[in-house]
Amino acid sequence: MTQKDNPTAPESRATLDQPVEDLLPAAVSVEWVQPWLDHLALERRYSAYTVRNYRQAFEDFHRWLRRSGLAPRAFDELVTREIRDFVIEAQRRYDRRTLHNHVSGLRAFYRYWMRLGRLTRNPFTGVALPKMEKRLPKFLTEKQADALLTSPTRQLEEEGTDPFVCWRDRLVLELLYGAGLRISELCSLNYGMIDVAEGVARVLGKGRKERVCPIGAVARTVLVRFRDEFAPAKGAEDAVIVDAHGRRLGPRTLQLMMKRYLALCGLPMDLSPHKLRHSFATHLLDRGADLRLVQELLGHARLTTTQVYTHVTIARLKDIYKHAHPRA
Repeated sequence: MTQKDNPTAPESRATLDQPVEDLLPAAVSVEWVQPWLDHLALERRYSAYTVRNYRQAFEDFHRWLRRSGLAPRAFDELVTREIRDFVIEAQRRYDRRTLHNHVSGLRAFYRYWMRLGRLTRNPFTGVALPKMEKRLPKFLTEKQADALLTSPTRQLEEEGTDPFVCWRDRLVLELLYGAGLRISELCSLNYGMIDVAEGVARVLGKGRKERVCPIGAVARTVLVRFRDEFAPAKGAEDAVIVDAHGRRLGPRTLQLMMKRYLALCGLPMDLSPHKLRHSFATHLLDRGADLRLVQELLGHARLTTTQVYTHVTIARLKDIYKHAHPRA
């Protein structure tokens, strides 16, 4: 079976400013892409972010096929040499991390249809990719983290700004850092998922896997004050992080909120809510926490994902040694 365009089918996801030749043909979208994405979202329980990225990876690949004159051929008629050409061309447009993610998504596309017997081979298997850069995660020092986390209430005391906003924003920062939550986990947090007496929250992480996150004493104090004095609603199904009308806030709103406090504290503006999660892990390891415990707290499926933070702490120790030891 080929993915040849259906001349009578409308192009999918048309936009006013997108060239027609860039659009994914509706027949390809309906017959090939959407069943695969539904499988990822509903059965594999991939995050909406990953599903979106995999769709974009396929759209980019199909654009290349069309512009290279390869689109009329069946997907399993493509050979490794042609896939290698695609990777070489994609390197000019994407950084190495994005390229690896795109190829991972395309390999998953082939694996899915091979399991169902619709494709017989995966031309992405064994294709060489450029080595990933070893980038250590950015994080805040403990002093920087303290300055950032207390900045909303300091602003309230010094400038008399809206108490609801200040205590809500303080709670956001305390939970991101104090519990190591992903921003998506925080946005979906309801009061019924938190046991204040025990100081824990049950969150749904990647793959809809539930984990227990301890909430520190400071975060718990801020949570109780916000809930009791400012929360518009606090039932089990009510969102914790809301606006003044009780509407759940999304990740983009929290990202912009953090930028505002970074500016107030004079901290680097490229820090993001996820960097508070990096800081959470790094500071735990700095103070002697077991690596597997940190893995469990972060909800990482593989220990190798967590081990990157050991490189951070080693790098810090070496830097301290270099500046402090007389024979460094």
